[in-house]
Amino acid sequence: MAKIVTLGEIMLRLSPPGYERFLQASSFDVQYGGAEANVAASLAQLGHHTTFLSKIPNNSIGDAAVGTLARVGVDCSHIVRGGDRLGIYFLENGASVRASSVIYDRADSAITKASADEFDFDAVFADADLFHVSGITPVLSENARDITFAALKSAKEHGVCISFDLNYRAKLWTEDVEEKQAMLREMIKYADICFGNARDAAKCLGYSENGIDFINGDYAICVDETHMSNVVKAYNLKYLVTTLRNSISASDNGWSAAVCDGNTLYCGKQYDLHIIDRVGGGDSFASGFLHGITSGMSMEKSLEFAIAAAAIKHTIPGDINYIKEDEVLALMDSDGSGRVQR
Repeated sequence: MAKIVTLGEIMLRLSPPGYERFLQASSFDVQYGGAEANVAASLAQLGHHTTFLSKIPNNSIGDAAVGTLARVGVDCSHIVRGGDRLGIYFLENGASVRASSVIYDRADSAITKASADEFDFDAVFADADLFHVSGITPVLSENARDITFAALKSAKEHGVCISFDLNYRAKLWTEDVEEKQAMLREMIKYADICFGNARDAAKCLGYSENGIDFINGDYAICVDETHMSNVVKAYNLKYLVTTLRNSISASDNGWSAAVCDGNTLYCGKQYDLHIIDRVGGGDSFASGFLHGITSGMSMEKSLEFAIAAAAIKHTIPGDINYIKEDEVLALMDSDGSGRVQR
């Protein structure tokens, strides 16, 4: 199995029990998660040696966050301990016609105040096979930007395959949009694998083609073979991978995905999902594809594994996908009916 490194922020997640609203809640359920931490957790459970890089406060809440990852096999030995606070987000789970709602309280979290020289990137990447980061991390602060650049440069110098999830979050893009796009355009030059599509590229990278409005126009053209291939070629990628979600309601979605290598577009199997918790679904998808590629699966089988892994995540409360490879493979070979396994 591969040695995989991820870099990002892990946060404390507080949710009213079940499907209660914030106004109803007299208690919160506690979970820990974050985009790159979720990827590390999934890949560790799939048998890879995964290392998570971050800065986390040296207190009991920080210990709990680290412990969440350590329990599933993530190497936390390179996490820097310090800073004043762990980022928090509040999640109100939606149902039926009521969408889920997220409120962030992550300003001045430990990772946003960290510095690149606190991390020994040469030691981390010396024998690594793959590095994964998302577009969330570098837009958190100037410090987080500098850490991400330093990690990307070190990974490239060590010949490590780089995976970049554009991971657009509207609440992080309310200001300095052009500056952030220019920054991510520099970062995407390091990437071999990108999770996103033409719309994500337009939002995060300022990507354009002959005046086409990818942001407000027809979504279908953002994920078709022509424009997926054009994005692959524009940024010299090996793979561009996108999820395809048909949102029937907050509770029920059609779920599939597509992958493009610049020459062909492969669309995978669709699952009809009844959702328990969709947070972390994209991270589970990314980890599934990376597991497939680093394990020697074909592009097509890697995509099918990713779709199935993320489908399972939608049935699990919390950010992290608690899975095993054999159950993902079993779902790939089944009709997805969820019959009891006896």
